[in-house]
Amino acid sequence: MLAYVGLGSNLGDRAGYLLQALSLLSRLPETRLLRLSPVYETDPVGPPQPPYLNLVAEVDTGLPPQRLLEALLEIERALGRERKERWGPRTIDLDLLLYGDWVLEEEGLEVPHPRLHQRAFVLVPLADLIPERRHPVLGHTFAELLALLDRKGVRPFVL
Repeated sequence: MLAYVGLGSNLGDRAGYLLQALSLLSRLPETRLLRLSPVYETDPVGPPQPPYLNLVAEVDTGLPPQRLLEALLEIERALGRERKERWGPRTIDLDLLLYGDWVLEEEGLEVPHPRLHQRAFVLVPLADLIPERRHPVLGHTFAELLALLDRKGVRPFVL
């Protein structure tokens, strides 16, 4: 199954955390890392904090969505993620954005990610990878959804 994972970091060695997370993601069972979006530096959402580095990874996985989410949370813990405040700073953040065209709403898991179409820091890199793919719920392509958003605060970044 093709899945899309959003990655972000705004504490410490941001690029280093992204690279470590990608390395761990590529080693998950039944999972292959296929493509990466460009990296963007983005203004934070929430309380005052440093800017983020964000990208989206396309993976082919045999893991069911709940197990993939659990693996993403394990990667976050391995890289020192502490969940202290909502939308607070973090060493690494991994979000399951899409899992095929599935629509799921379970305890602790909602796919597609409920706010992905509202956040330029997710939608810009996702549209880089799959501009013509349609959002499973909204029906618009990701390029169309991106055209509705303000890209202010999203800048290309070279690792």
